[in-house]
Amino acid sequence: MEKIIKIIAEELNIKQQQVEATIKLIDDGNTIPFIARYRKEVTGGLSDEILRNLEERLNYLRNLEQRKEEVIKSIEEQGKLTDAILQAVAISKTLAEVEDIYRPYKPKKKTRATIAKAKGLEPLARNYYRTKRN
Repeated sequence: MEKIIKIIAEELNIKQQQVEATIKLIDDGNTIPFIARYRKEVTGGLSDEILRNLEERLNYLRNLEQRKEEVIKSIEEQGKLTDAILQAVAISKTLAEVEDIYRPYKPKKKTRATIAKAKGLEPLARNYYRTKRN
C-alpha cells in the first residue's frame, strides 16, 4: 500500500499524507463529492478534480497489484516461475505489460479438438482423414 501511496503522491504532485487520508476516507465508503465538500480539513483542501484522479488511479493500481499476484500464482502452479519472470512482473507499471508477460503461460481455451488430443485421439483422426481422402 505504501508503494501505491507514493506513486499517487508523485503523479498528482501532492503530499503522501493527503493521499493516505483520502484513501482512508474512500475506503470508509465516502463519495468524492462528500469528501471534497465536507472533508477539506482531512484532505488538505484537495479539489474535486484531484480527488477524482486520485480515486481512479487508486483503483487502477489496486487492480494492477491484484493482477500481478494472480499471474504469479498461475505461472507458479504451472511450475514455470523463474526469478526473471518474477522480477519482470514486479517492475511492470501497466496491466498491458503484465498481460504481455503472462501471454505465453496463459492456459489455452479447451476446444473439442484439444480435449480429443489430450485423450490421445489425434492419430485416429489423422488416419481417418487419410483413408477418406484416398
